[in-house]
Amino acid sequence: MSQMPVVTRFAPSPTGYLHIGGARTALFNWLYARGRGGKFLLRIEDTDRERSTPEATEAILKGLTWLGLDWDGEPISQFDRADRHAEVAHQLLSEGKAYKCFATQEEIEAFREAARADGRSTLYRSPWRDADPATHPDAPFVVRVKAPLEGETIIHDQVQGDVRIRNDQLDDMVLLRSDGTPTYMLAVVVDDHDMGITHVIRGDDHLNNAARQMLVYTALGWNVPIWAHIPLIHGPDGKKLSKRHGALGVEEYQLMGYPAAAMRNYLARLGWSHGDDEFFTDSQAQEWFDLKGIGKSPARLDFKKLDHLTGQHMSVADDAALLHELQAYRSAKGEQPFPKPRNDALLTAMPFVKEKAKSFDQIIEKAHFVLVDRPLVPDEKAAKALDDVSRGILRELTPRLQTASWTRTELEDSVAALAQEHGLGLGKVAQPLRAALAGKMASPSVFDMMLVLGRAETLARLADVTD
Repeated sequence: MSQMPVVTRFAPSPTGYLHIGGARTALFNWLYARGRGGKFLLRIEDTDRERSTPEATEAILKGLTWLGLDWDGEPISQFDRADRHAEVAHQLLSEGKAYKCFATQEEIEAFREAARADGRSTLYRSPWRDADPATHPDAPFVVRVKAPLEGETIIHDQVQGDVRIRNDQLDDMVLLRSDGTPTYMLAVVVDDHDMGITHVIRGDDHLNNAARQMLVYTALGWNVPIWAHIPLIHGPDGKKLSKRHGALGVEEYQLMGYPAAAMRNYLARLGWSHGDDEFFTDSQAQEWFDLKGIGKSPARLDFKKLDHLTGQHMSVADDAALLHELQAYRSAKGEQPFPKPRNDALLTAMPFVKEKAKSFDQIIEKAHFVLVDRPLVPDEKAAKALDDVSRGILRELTPRLQTASWTRTELEDSVAALAQEHGLGLGKVAQPLRAALAGKMASPSVFDMMLVLGRAETLARLADVTD
């Protein structure tokens, strides 16, 4: 028997930005589908018309695009499918698996209050469940599913294990409201079925929903998807993630200068593991990712780990791709792109400036020497390093650099020979040289800078401080 192709989905509500927890859910679905040659679909759950906004939908799509999580086909709007959801509710009515309930909100509330006072279960049991249609009044009604009254519902969950819920704990869930609009619980089941979803991977805050949604699957005789309810992300203090923990939206991480590859790696490791592997590529993540590797306890956000992974990803990244992402980062911050000559210089400098950098800002900071125009204005520390004695040494260095072949070895030899003649350590010559070339004391190695700047620019910068 051939296996059914895997189809996963990410189904956010467009009521705000793409939350970091939502981004991880999307990533897990994407990895699971992509690693098995399956499909990853996107559904916007926009049935809550009060809170759903086109801007929020746009923010979610932008966040997923920045993260590099490509989806198959067009995003589906849940609201646009309301007629189909209602059709399914009417089908269940006609099959006697659902019923019209004419109880008013006041009646239901009165029942609950009485139940609370008597210490009974407040689970509402409608008197209309088995009523003869001939007794139906001409009044507004909701459509409820007929839940089984005995036995139990078992959620076979790939992360949580088997979760058993007694059926007498489940109410006859409302499928259609009195105005004829479908409820979220019905819409989710119909959409997942129609989209051919085989695996529902989502936050464990939906675990109870699974039992109620299974009532609808069972009533319709549809295949129940494979469930995987993943623990939520907590802050570093172990408490539920909130604004006090800092960045919550994916775009905030982009604006902090983290590259998408590091973010994908980091999010994959939040709650999922593959042996002791911390650093891995997309293709490794797709090959390794499985539901068995997801832990049962909440993962904790850890910025130190994210910084560490960022450093590793930047150091192995393709230079041109990294530069492209750096430009996108600047554009997201509303900054102008670098002009072409600076861009070219930055690309040449990239192998040296990306080492040990943990954000795009740090790359820009280290690449300062190629992003400034002559004459450089040295900062306070650099100006101190350019005292009369140091300037004299740089004057002596100039003719040697005019004739040196422009290789790292020969440049190092020229500087070392001059230092030795003066009975100085290499640093005593390198420091003023750094100040002249970069205008600041934090920069890549002076030899890397000279190779990137080239002979003419290096000599021109020396002339600026020695003339």
